[in-house]
Amino acid sequence: MRRALLLPLIIACALFMENMDSTVIATSLPVIAEDLGVNPISLKLALTAYLVSLAVFIPVSGWMADRFGSLTVFRLAIGVFMLGSLACGFASSLGSFVAARFMQGMGGAMMVPVGRLILLKSVPKNELVQAMSYLTIPALLGPVIGPPLGGFISTYFHWRWIFFINIPIGILGIYLATRHVPQITEPDLAPLDFAGFVLSGFGLSALTLGLATAGQHLLSREMSIACVVAGGISLALYVRHAFASEHPLLDFRFLKIATFRTSVVGGAVFRIGVGAMPFLLPLVMQLGFGYSALQSGLLTCTSALAAMFMKTMAVAILRRYGFRNVLICNAVIAACSIASYGLFTQTTPYALMVGLLLLGGFFRSLQFTAMNALAYADIARAEMSPASSLANVTQQLALSLGVTIAAWVLETSAGWRGHATVQAADFSVAFMVVGAVASLSFWFNLRLAPNAGAEVSGRRER
Repeated sequence: MRRALLLPLIIACALFMENMDSTVIATSLPVIAEDLGVNPISLKLALTAYLVSLAVFIPVSGWMADRFGSLTVFRLAIGVFMLGSLACGFASSLGSFVAARFMQGMGGAMMVPVGRLILLKSVPKNELVQAMSYLTIPALLGPVIGPPLGGFISTYFHWRWIFFINIPIGILGIYLATRHVPQITEPDLAPLDFAGFVLSGFGLSALTLGLATAGQHLLSREMSIACVVAGGISLALYVRHAFASEHPLLDFRFLKIATFRTSVVGGAVFRIGVGAMPFLLPLVMQLGFGYSALQSGLLTCTSALAAMFMKTMAVAILRRYGFRNVLICNAVIAACSIASYGLFTQTTPYALMVGLLLLGGFFRSLQFTAMNALAYADIARAEMSPASSLANVTQQLALSLGVTIAAWVLETSAGWRGHATVQAADFSVAFMVVGAVASLSFWFNLRLAPNAGAEVSGRRER
């Protein structure tokens, strides 16, 4: 039981740093855009570049941890993330800022998935939900502290300092990992699928870059289309390669397992809607309602407070109702909470906004906890690494797609309404669209068996 508590708290240092960083930058987007002399919507590239980097390098994180040792890779990843943070702090243009965020993603791709993998391999399945809850409670401090901290720094100091605060946190993480994290390796390790890494890495990055730029930011329309086409072809070639390879980088055969398939595919649909939240909420409050960065940060962090509270109840809820019932009902409630943010206006009472953000944070966090635990309910210990790679890549792509869709809806709505700049009414449309997308995960959860994941949830059919 001591390990089930100690390891999650140590690994949470990495999660805390990453989650705080992402929420800090989201709150500060308008201020960063003004300083760099670009449209705030164009900074979607800074968010998607990080997520794309995760998607590219996550597939090799499990193999590297098994080959070189989980502790070695975990510490190295924290170091790369710290270097990327320094590069972000010194960036002077949109291009250099996006490149620095991509470098941060390289560290994050090894840091968080390897940390989660250490936990999955070290904790018994009957303690997995509890361990996951311990892991995410400290990590959720990042989203709680990040928005108001980012708003405070951006309002009263300079936005560059929001990246420099990662340095002491990273040093603490490396120290604690060195003392307490086990060095886990796999003796019978398959060779790295290098061809698969090239095909999937190029395909994912080119396709996402083409969709995110859409001929409006950084790249011309012709280059954006070329990236989409080249990325699509590369990914198609990878799918063919994966089914022909004995040890593919991303093994789609795990999708034959019902619990894993529901968590990954249905979870991806849900995450598209949720992925837009860190992008839309700070922008609507600052660009649409005229709030300061600090006011925006103080308001948006309420969702994270509710998420922390939910983690203390997750084990009991899943044990009482089971994965299927929770995922079906909660998907609809959480999606409706996302869409409800589209009803916010400048005259909406502050207390009402806080209440809806609290409710939304609670139900979205419950959905994440259930999906993450369900994914590995029927996965053997020896297959945790490849299964984790596929699950994590899908998650990051879904979050990236959520930002891309939200930005596209904003720009399309503004153009259709004849606005020179994005206005509050355009955000209403975006929230409704991403909320509708998130609700589609309901249909995937319906296909789960009533006793799915019973060993993990602790629930038995009566």
